[in-house]
Amino acid sequence: MAVRSLGLNSWCIGAGAVRSLVWDVLHGFETPLQLQDVDVVHFTSEALGPQSDADLESRLRALIPAVQWEVTNQATVHHWFANSLGQVVPALASLQEGVSTWPEFATCVGVYLNQDESIGVVAPHGLDDLFGLRVRHNPLRASFSVYQQRVESKRFAERWPLLSIDAAP
Repeated sequence: MAVRSLGLNSWCIGAGAVRSLVWDVLHGFETPLQLQDVDVVHFTSEALGPQSDADLESRLRALIPAVQWEVTNQATVHHWFANSLGQVVPALASLQEGVSTWPEFATCVGVYLNQDESIGVVAPHGLDDLFGLRVRHNPLRASFSVYQQRVESKRFAERWPLLSIDAAP
């Protein structure tokens, strides 16, 4: 409800927050592992600028200070790629397209709360990898080496031993 209170038209909580919770449940963990952050992605007119995401994070921290919020406007991600990574990538056209580019298919999932309290799902590549405990490289924006670094740094095999992790492109 905190994110919905921001009044964004197109948003979801996604990536590790969803993936980790699902994998924790499928592994039978009584208590979910501690999340490092909660990714909130949205798609809003690029005219808002980068300060807008920082303002949204501040509003979320004021509502739930115990959570490390990370807010990203998918309409501006191409600027981040250019400025931070030196990569020129095309601008994204929608929230769904943004979610579809995340480094692993199992991570390309987001959830949002509808006005009627039902849960909506953004899953451009489907849910098979997520619920099938399969980790595969999504080549849309991340290189295979970035994928491998993520698998290692996030300790997927250690944290969730039932995972099947693809080690080759």
